[in-house]
Amino acid sequence: MEQLKGTGVALVTPFKADESIDWNALEKLINYVIDGGVNYVVTLGTTGETPTLSADEKLDLIKFTFEKVSKRVPVVVGIGDYNTRDVVKRLEKCPLDEAAAVLSVAPYYSKPTQEGIYQHYKTIAAASPKPIILYNVPGRTGRNMTAETTLRLAHEVENIVAMKEASGDMMQCMQIIRDKPKDFLVISGDDALALAQLACGMDGVISVAANYFATDFSSMVHAALVNDFPAARSLNNKMLEGFDLMFSENNPAGIKAFLHHDGIVGNNFRLPILPVSDPLYAKIAAYLEQYK
Repeated sequence: MEQLKGTGVALVTPFKADESIDWNALEKLINYVIDGGVNYVVTLGTTGETPTLSADEKLDLIKFTFEKVSKRVPVVVGIGDYNTRDVVKRLEKCPLDEAAAVLSVAPYYSKPTQEGIYQHYKTIAAASPKPIILYNVPGRTGRNMTAETTLRLAHEVENIVAMKEASGDMMQCMQIIRDKPKDFLVISGDDALALAQLACGMDGVISVAANYFATDFSSMVHAALVNDFPAARSLNNKMLEGFDLMFSENNPAGIKAFLHHDGIVGNNFRLPILPVSDPLYAKIAAYLEQYK
């Protein structure tokens, strides 16, 4: 899966003031990140406010993303749930012919055992027409997927080809990198830790920040992957305060504030997500004025 190395961007879903999807803004964003140099895009991730989207809207977003990307870069589709049977049904029904892979978050809320997580992924991998990317984000799911479970899936289930690691546990990340199969990709899911994780041997990043920092973030990842760490550090240092501001209240509220400042998308959400506070927006605006 060489096409999933480098920078992937977890696209936001732009909304209008009436909370309908802003298709024009989404097309603008897709072109912006591709022109900025990202290696692939991810639709229907957490950053896309997927829990607030209807089933029909999710299908429309998949089709629209394929159409507007127009095969310029690969597209990864997010399909995950704590109900294994529902994930299988969605994998069977979703239009995935043009997808490079499926990003599937570990079961959330129900807090299954490690064996339950293993069986969940084994089941959906068998049903999926596309390769599966595991997604470990215990801060949202309530349950960490251990290195042992990840490695078991990586070695035993053929259709599982990569993982997005967002636990923030560097020891766990290094254990997975050390013991994974040769062709299994380990992808960072944490913008602020990405440079350190790339230095440890990760294969790329699925980034929130690259919605805005498309060029600089992609350049930072590329520099790290070719072992040009002085260049990578310089770019990372430039964005570092931005990462802190972006995630200080909520994702995707932070990244939408950045994009709204530059007129790329509206600062609109569906409850329970709200825009960032006025004081934080002012700090973001001040940072972006000096960033340029």
